[in-house]
Amino acid sequence: MDALQQLPEELLTLRDWIRWSASRFNQAGLVFGHGTDNALDEAAALALHTLHLPLDLHPQYWEARLTRPEAEALFARVRRRIEERLPLSYLIHEAWFCGLSFYVDERVLVPRSPIAELIEQGFQPWLDPQRVERVLDIGTGSACIAIACAHAFPQAEVDAVDISADALEVARINVERHGLQAQVQLHQGDIYQGLPAERRYDLIVSNPPYVDAEDMAVLAEEFRREPELGLASGDDGLDCARRILAGAAERLTEHGVLVLEVGNSMPALEAAYPRLAFTWLEFERGGDGVCVLSAEQLRSLPSL
Repeated sequence: MDALQQLPEELLTLRDWIRWSASRFNQAGLVFGHGTDNALDEAAALALHTLHLPLDLHPQYWEARLTRPEAEALFARVRRRIEERLPLSYLIHEAWFCGLSFYVDERVLVPRSPIAELIEQGFQPWLDPQRVERVLDIGTGSACIAIACAHAFPQAEVDAVDISADALEVARINVERHGLQAQVQLHQGDIYQGLPAERRYDLIVSNPPYVDAEDMAVLAEEFRREPELGLASGDDGLDCARRILAGAAERLTEHGVLVLEVGNSMPALEAAYPRLAFTWLEFERGGDGVCVLSAEQLRSLPSL
């Protein structure tokens, strides 16, 4: 792309740079979905972060001119976004979830689960927030869900488990950034492995790998930059979900609940478990494929 060969000297203001960047993103056919869903929002977020400015910047500053070093830094990031198809969050090493900032890199998925809305609501009406004493986050990745739950339930102990040692290094960065070392405990293990055997939870929440083989084969390049371990889950997308369901009853307290995200694998999950009355949730900010199951429901299925 000729426009990316040299710094465009005619671009002066922040508004100029955002418009130009968005045009280049659209021209290159970029795919969004890692914090923004369109080229203009992506360009604005990239520019503001590069210039160390807040996302709610007052409109009067859109006409401010960039210095030469600022323009060069932003130009370099625009080029990387296009040429490497790197998701925005990997370029700026930041993602937002439940109103909280998280460090991210290519060792973890970019946080974007609709479960954020449930956390903000304290998982009501399925739980009494004041009675939640233990939470388990399975497949924690960056620990965004675990940390957000720790904020939502300050009285609760939160366990976060992941099979990936690399992911847990990122999770540890975030736990320390949020000062939650005493409340959030990280464990390396596969699903329930690595957790204290006697421990029971009022809430088990998981956004595990759930992309089926067919969808994995056609993923956009931006999504292929994320770790496959956090996405792929067998032919039907349920390899992890089955194992989470199989062990959940033994790990939940009497009135505990499981919140499980399976995205596009929702029809496959219903077909695999016809005796389970799944409660599928709706979200104001979009997203689907998240269900809630009670301990009682799970215990009624001995075949699990």
